[in-house]
Order: sequence, then structure tokens, then C-alpha cells
Amino acid sequence: MFRLYGADLPSRLLLGTSQYPSPATLAEAAKASGAAVVPVSLRREAARSRDGEGFWRLVKDLGLRVLPNTAGCHSAREAVTTAEMAREVFATDWIKLEVIGEHDTLQPDPFGLVEAARELAKRGFKVLPYTTEDLVVAERLLEAGCEALMPWGAPIGSGRGLSNPFGLAALRGHFPGVPLIVDAGIGAPSHAAAAMELGYDGVLLNTAVAKAGDPVAMARAFGLAVEAGRLAYEAGIVPPRDMAAPSTPTLGQADLA
Repeated sequence: MFRLYGADLPSRLLLGTSQYPSPATLAEAAKASGAAVVPVSLRREAARSRDGEGFWRLVKDLGLRVLPNTAGCHSAREAVTTAEMAREVFATDWIKLEVIGEHDTLQPDPFGLVEAARELAKRGFKVLPYTTEDLVVAERLLEAGCEALMPWGAPIGSGRGLSNPFGLAALRGHFPGVPLIVDAGIGAPSHAAAAMELGYDGVLLNTAVAKAGDPVAMARAFGLAVEAGRLAYEAGIVPPRDMAAPSTPTLGQADLA
């Protein structure tokens, strides 16, 4: 069980909702993954008009918690306005906060992110900020009122996995009591397992499932990978060594000299 902003979630996997071949595939993938939370972009669903209404009905039928996000926003003001609209449309004060600062990598703007997080926290939002693994930015976001952080694994949609595992491990070690969710760049189940083995509390992904040859099978694979990675972390992973360590003792072996 994963506790986030006072809610007990039965899964540590958050599954994005865009780019699927069909609504039916999305529904099957969500069920197969076991995910309890589905992020959704207000702008995308609004742009789809009537299709957006159908998506909202689909999510309601699945019984999943919706996590609206401010995807596509490039300023704090724009993000705050979008969040307010999302709260009204989706009837939730949870928000995945995105304030993009760089076009090619979609890297978050740390200044706008902290500004928007502070304002949204004042307005009663439960803010989940999409950020980098930077320790100083993380500290500022927590001071602004965020109770959880969502550092990227790699640029959105890149599928590169964990580009900076050292930085992610340092973030985990620096904030041991803060819920941390790796968000973006995950391309394979092994990437998700690696994030969980670092002690992260959850993983958010989208493209790796939606664009897979079989999204439903891939969703199930990711659900199992997240579960396995968390179980391995809790069990206590053997630390790496520079030299070999025999698993069979040499004491009692025959001396053939």
C-alpha cells in the first residue's frame, strides 16, 4: 500500500492516458497494469471536445483516481490557471504540476515551478511537481508546500530510462521521508524496476505502454516490474563488490597437491 497525500493507493504505478490506439485499449491496459492513478492533460481532453467527455466517462467506469496535469504550460501563471480549470472539470484538488522551461528536452523551469507550486499550495491543491533530480530545487518545492516530488528519469517520451541514477539515489537519500515518484523517460520494465530498487515510492509512465506493440501485455509487464523492484528494495539488495566472493565455502575441500 502506497500512501500519498493522505490517500492509500493499492499500486505504485501511475499510468498515463495519451497516445493509445483506442479507448478500449487504454481501459484494458489500465486494468492489466493494476494502476490506481491515471494522469490526464486538461488541454488534450478539452481539445478533443466530445471525445474528452467519453474519456472522462471511461475513467469513471474504471474507478481510478484522476491526476490532472498542467502539460504544455510554460509559465507559473499559465500553470495555475490550468490547474484551477482542471479542479473544476475533474473535481479533484490533486494536480501534477508541469512548467516547461526548455523546448527540446521539455526540462522543467525550476523558477516557474517553485512559484506555481507555492501559489497552488496556498489555494489548497495537493501538488505533485514534475521536476529534475536537483537537490536545491527539491528543497524549494518542499518549502513551497509540496508533500511529494516527481523527478524525471529522462526527457519525456525518450525511453532512455534512468539517465542519472546517482542523482536519483542522492535525492532519495537526502529526503528519506518524502514520497518520490520517477516521472518520464521510462522505456522498459527494467527501467521501472531499477527506479523502485533505488527506494523510489512509485513510477509514472505513458509512452512505453501506449506505443508498445501490445499495450495490454506491456502494461502488465510494468505492473509486475514495479512490484518486483519494490519487493527487492524492501528485502535488502546485496551491495556490489569489486572482487569475487565465492558462494561455496572452500573449507573442507580435498587437497590434491
